[in-house]
Amino acid sequence: MSPQFLRDSLERHQIAIYFGAIAFALAIAWAWPASGSLEPLINPALALMVFVTFLQVPLAELGKAFRDVRFLSALAVGNFLAVPLLVWFLVQFLPGDPLLLLGVLFVLLTPCVDYVVTFCHLGRADAKSLLASTPLLLLAQMALLPVYLGIMVGDEAAALVQPEPFLHAFVVLIAGPLALAAAAMTLARAGKAAEHTVSMLGLLPVPATALVLFVVIASVVPQLGLATGSVLRALPIYVAFAVAAPLLGWLVARGFSLGAEQGRAVAFSTATRNSLVILPLALAVPGAIPIVPAVIVTQTLVELVSELIYIRLAPRLTPAKGQGRS
Repeated sequence: MSPQFLRDSLERHQIAIYFGAIAFALAIAWAWPASGSLEPLINPALALMVFVTFLQVPLAELGKAFRDVRFLSALAVGNFLAVPLLVWFLVQFLPGDPLLLLGVLFVLLTPCVDYVVTFCHLGRADAKSLLASTPLLLLAQMALLPVYLGIMVGDEAAALVQPEPFLHAFVVLIAGPLALAAAAMTLARAGKAAEHTVSMLGLLPVPATALVLFVVIASVVPQLGLATGSVLRALPIYVAFAVAAPLLGWLVARGFSLGAEQGRAVAFSTATRNSLVILPLALAVPGAIPIVPAVIVTQTLVELVSELIYIRLAPRLTPAKGQGRS
């Protein structure tokens, strides 16, 4: 059985694999409440998933993608203008609980910079352009999150934003895997053994994504029972966001006349949030536990299920009229 056959088979059955991983994780979380102890495995699993995804992305083209002003402009408008307006509208429907509001704002105002690249790749979007944009997305959200919180909540909430979690995530989940992927590709050009190893690693994106789904869900589900009321109030907001945000991103992409693959990438970015990175900030909020972390974790679960829908629907999105490039 050839590696290419195995890869095609995994990609063909990826949705069934992912839902199997989710079902298994839920069963483990129900039968073993201590599954929350798996939380330290989240970052290593994410780093592995991002690494094997980077092996599939033509890294030599990143410099060109980084200079694509039209794509970067669409990404900025989508994430830092359109999405905040959507979030401001949605939170009007929340009850007047400041901790609940803070948790929802923390997670929905920060675009993802790690596993979004993997789901973007699986959804046949322009993963290399999105990957090239991650430093800018990270810097922009670090600068703008305090501004948004100051406007929507108050200056005290804005002061809670610290750069350390963002920088740690960038080093561990972007820069580190990217450097390893670049080194592996360089070695692959130097010898047959390394080339074969890199080829075999190409089988891992789907299993690695399934591993992330399992670890994240098994470790975070036990936390939800600690703040059930707040979780149930936030849930409709997250579902509405999961429906509206990718459509909003795609409309922004059409406004910038982007091709199909770049339009999908903008949609993935506006729909995918930085929940796992923002969690340390939430834990630093006085009196946050258990409401704020539970509210953020709920968004993670809604998002992961939504991503499985996006990767099936995104390839059906067509280019803007008159545009054929991607």
